[in-house]
Amino acid sequence: MKPQIVCHMLASLDGSLHPSRYTKSPDGTLAEWSSLYEHIHNDLAGDAWIVGRVTMAEMSKAVAHPPANAGKVDRPYHFARAGAGIYAVALDTSGRLHFSKPDIGGDHVVVLLGRDVADSHLAELAADGVSYVVAETADIDLSAMVEVLGREFGIRRLLLEGGAGINGSFLAAGLVDELSLLVAPALDGRAANQGFVEFGESGLAGKTQLSLKSCEALTHGLVHLRYAVTPG
Repeated sequence: MKPQIVCHMLASLDGSLHPSRYTKSPDGTLAEWSSLYEHIHNDLAGDAWIVGRVTMAEMSKAVAHPPANAGKVDRPYHFARAGAGIYAVALDTSGRLHFSKPDIGGDHVVVLLGRDVADSHLAELAADGVSYVVAETADIDLSAMVEVLGREFGIRRLLLEGGAGINGSFLAAGLVDELSLLVAPALDGRAANQGFVEFGESGLAGKTQLSLKSCEALTHGLVHLRYAVTPG
């Protein structure tokens, strides 16, 4: 039941995750690069996309507002809406994301949560019309979570779109099938530059391997690299 997972990212030549830090280029602008990224996102035809907590917080922009009387909450699942066209999925192990509405740009929100998230937070999500899946083990089993997305929501193609931590965790778990990387004609260059993927101190050596599928030069100086991904 696992969906096909494509990690789709935009990075600078030195792998930076943060476009606001990129050098400028006569070939194109950040707005043009972002537009092409979104165009390819649509072409990849996922029925869901997933990001980490920090990335989703930039889109949800809400504060905590638990209901006064939480009552009984559903565990481990709450399905607020069945048959949504596209799902916006967030990994939020500590329950720190909040929403003012049940969708992001029309895509129904599903939050993947850690086992110890408080009932009051689950009640808040349910009251906002947000779906959620709570881990049943102390450490989140990403494979089990992804299987729930496939089985219960009918998700067949999931676009993994950062940040670095969630990308690294999915790659380390052997869940990613393809990497779709847009490389911009730009550099970051900071000593503390964060790449588009990271996995703790050990990194990903021995955990995953890439095989080039295609390389295409696009407009505005972008290069689109596609790799098949297999456990390493």
